[in-house]
Amino acid sequence: MIPSRVVLPAVAGILGILLAGCAGASAEGSASVPAASPASAPAPPRTTDPATAPSQTAAGASGPGVGVSSEPAARRADPRTETAVLSIPSIGLTDLRVVPYEGTTDDWPGTLIQNRGVAASPYGDQGGVGPGEIGNYLVTAHRLSAGGPLRDLPSVGKGDSVFVAAGGSVYEYVITETRQTSFRSERSLAEQRAPVPGRPGERPTKAMITISTCATPEDDAAGNFWRDAKGNPEHRIDKIGVLRDVSER
Repeated sequence: MIPSRVVLPAVAGILGILLAGCAGASAEGSASVPAASPASAPAPPRTTDPATAPSQTAAGASGPGVGVSSEPAARRADPRTETAVLSIPSIGLTDLRVVPYEGTTDDWPGTLIQNRGVAASPYGDQGGVGPGEIGNYLVTAHRLSAGGPLRDLPSVGKGDSVFVAAGGSVYEYVITETRQTSFRSERSLAEQRAPVPGRPGERPTKAMITISTCATPEDDAAGNFWRDAKGNPEHRIDKIGVLRDVSER
């Protein structure tokens, strides 16, 4: 017979070993099971693909009808390269074709376009923007030659409306001022072509337009018969406008 003082310690030792093993197995099992995600966890924020995001009409805060285009940016043509149609009701001008080209105002390519009896609109590093875009939309045409489409431009006054139809939209600009550009002054030319007309270096915040034609009768009347290589007189008359409204064509 085994004395009880020997049996009891032995049984206690065996039980201790068994209990320790069970505890270790339980701890390992709980560590290997991931915690369940809460059922009400918020979904990650959705992102918009830039290629399909609607583009902001560049007309900025000019007036009613100016908002976000519903046409995806990826499907829209470059506004600068779209041929437009210009109308100025106050002088009876309707549907003057405006042909875009990469260049600057009244350079040789632009002059050749004007010689066809239509208007020219330069774009690029030394040109302007497209219809309705923030910046300076430049339009030039002859006053006397090639049918003189802008013969009556000098009589356009402050507050008169100018309409430019391009793509599926009609942009209404309102004339705010008249400026004069000198071909003999680099500063004057820079002011005409600046994103903010008359203010080179200033960042544009509005969609604007500059409609320009020669001041040949005025220069000749003043005894100024200077001409450049393309036959342009020294001065040009510029009508400046700000976008007021955009509507569907």
